[in-house]
Amino acid sequence: MQHVKVQREIGGRTLTLETGKVAKLCSAAVIATYGGTTILATVTRGAPREGTDFLGLTIDYREKTSAAGKFPGGFKKREGPPSEKEILTMRMIDRPIRPLFPDGYFDEVLVQCFVMSHDAENDSDVIAGTAASAALALSDIPFEGPIATVRVGRVHTDDGARFVVNPTVSQLEFSDLDLVLSGHKDGLNMIEVGAAEIGETDMMAAMTFGNDAIREVLGLINDLVAQAGKPKKMGDLFLPSDEITRFIADTCTAPLTAARQIKSKKERNDAVDALRKKTLDTHFAEKTDGTYGQWKDSFKRRLMAKDAFKRLEEKITRKLIIESGIRADGRGPLDIRPIEGEVGIFARTHGSAFFQRGETQSLVSCTLGTGKDEQIVDGLIPEYSKKFMLHYNFPPFSTGEVKRIMAPGRREIGHGALAERSLLGILPSPDEFPYTIRVVSDITESNGSSSMASVCGGCLALMDAGVPIKGTCAGISVGRFANDDGSGEVFVTDIIGEEDFFGDMDFKVSGTREGITGIQLDLKIRGLNLNQIEKILYQAKQGRLQIIEIMERVIAKPRAEISPLAPRLVTIYINPEKIGKLIGPGGKTIRSLQEKYGVTIEVEDDGSVMIAAPSGETIAQARGEIEALCEEIKVGTFYTGRVVSVKDFGAFVELAPGTDGMCHISEMGTGYVKHVGDVVKIGDSVRVKVINIDDQGRIKLSMKQAMAPADGAAPAPAGAPAQQPAGSR
Repeated sequence: MQHVKVQREIGGRTLTLETGKVAKLCSAAVIATYGGTTILATVTRGAPREGTDFLGLTIDYREKTSAAGKFPGGFKKREGPPSEKEILTMRMIDRPIRPLFPDGYFDEVLVQCFVMSHDAENDSDVIAGTAASAALALSDIPFEGPIATVRVGRVHTDDGARFVVNPTVSQLEFSDLDLVLSGHKDGLNMIEVGAAEIGETDMMAAMTFGNDAIREVLGLINDLVAQAGKPKKMGDLFLPSDEITRFIADTCTAPLTAARQIKSKKERNDAVDALRKKTLDTHFAEKTDGTYGQWKDSFKRRLMAKDAFKRLEEKITRKLIIESGIRADGRGPLDIRPIEGEVGIFARTHGSAFFQRGETQSLVSCTLGTGKDEQIVDGLIPEYSKKFMLHYNFPPFSTGEVKRIMAPGRREIGHGALAERSLLGILPSPDEFPYTIRVVSDITESNGSSSMASVCGGCLALMDAGVPIKGTCAGISVGRFANDDGSGEVFVTDIIGEEDFFGDMDFKVSGTREGITGIQLDLKIRGLNLNQIEKILYQAKQGRLQIIEIMERVIAKPRAEISPLAPRLVTIYINPEKIGKLIGPGGKTIRSLQEKYGVTIEVEDDGSVMIAAPSGETIAQARGEIEALCEEIKVGTFYTGRVVSVKDFGAFVELAPGTDGMCHISEMGTGYVKHVGDVVKIGDSVRVKVINIDDQGRIKLSMKQAMAPADGAAPAPAGAPAQQPAGSR
């Protein structure tokens, strides 16, 4: 096998693709390098499983910690199950690739991507998508690509905003857009967006910019394929025969057309299921009383008939929408299903909401926590913490089914991530609202767009919890139907589950009145051009604004106060040099403060101190003591302190916890003082003035100079200048 290496500059860095050196026993392998990040992508092919009626495509993406010179966490020191980031990347690779296989191609196809090197700046997800596509394009698998995947950011500089191809991790921190695009020579076929309320015009400009970069990467892949590509081997296509297709059409078209127009999802599905069962059992029953060959032939015919029935149902559904404008539930193309909403539905949550659109329903709760509740994310890039999490649950009862109850799957994680980044764009900054926020969306009824219901319900729950969001955020999905030749194209708003199943796409858009915060495109056709995408974005905006108006009738804006059940937080700032004093030896001081006031205290390296408590009163008490403890003692400042020690030469007075000063006997009165005990005793509260701080930090005090406020001025808070004497501490 010939070793081939091609490279091209993309976004100011060199993208290199090479093959023929590593993993030569698989169908194809590609090593992709961008900056200091390297991906190994391999493709293998196997025969289809007996009785399957779908493409057996498996995408696997793994981040090896050794790629970044790190050890895996945990006792075993070995990589375990895929992380959320790995699962989301698997989905991102899968979605644009899956539609590009021939109809009826059911071979087992395994694509594996390993991160072999990671430079902590050029993230590996989009590189893996391109590498996987290049490996498929090189192989003998009838993949109708290639595709290329790029990320687009928008970085704000002194010269204004500019788009960046494949922004680095550092650049993304200053970007208000995270756009991932996949596409081929005929258009775009995967979009993912997280944004800070970006308008439709700017979003289209970003996609146009990204599309140009995609074409550059496609050129590089084509160069590689031209030198090392294998001839394609189609293999068997599992399609229903013409005879069975005609029979199903003649027998079922009329009753299936009638069944498809029943408005209720359950009644419609029951009618379709009954017709399917009757047709299969009557005309395509398995022959169990003959030879094995006769049974196998009958089994194969039954599978073909089942597939032909599904294809007929799809054809009828599409025809009703394209030719008659009739959707399964009777709506017009732009009509949104009836919406209901309610907040404050649970007594003990910090925020809660009920959201229903048509036959899709979500119960959402919002929980507010402290910094200790942040999610620590460890991976190839430096460890960081998340202050906002949205978790999506899809129990079997939401679709009336009986299934095994397992950990969240790829779908749940993907839907939760979409809703999370859609709402992230409207959240206040940690400086404005230091709480850690967790939103949980439980789908209790589902017939399409449950992730968008999670966005709407999540926004209501945030407002109910008193989170000062920037604007009301709603999500809507748009579907597409067209004839086989592309004519009669219709875009429909707010698709139901069957329109997703039988349609060409599920184009989800979330945002506020001001702009878009999230997008996810799932596509079954080959691709969309930029003109189609622009039309979809504006149609989605029209639906989004309608939903926002309805949501704001439920709750117009965030509650003025957070839930009384939520912890109270306050952030103060101390001199970073005082952090050690606040913590104390072995953490003794900070622990005693937490026990004394029943609070939680978190200290950051920059001197920010977050205090959390069940009530505002205990926070105020703890705050006062922390400020006193960490205050900078200055000459001329007045204090009221407690006598903690009495000596022959004077008394030691505690100015703040852990900070004492000495008042000499000569500074205890205006006249002669013979014995210290004649003036003060331990435990007395005395007013003193700081008159000197020596080179060793020792504080000298005077009671004599603090006996009367200067010029008769009223006592001022501690820490004030000498001419404005301080009041009690």
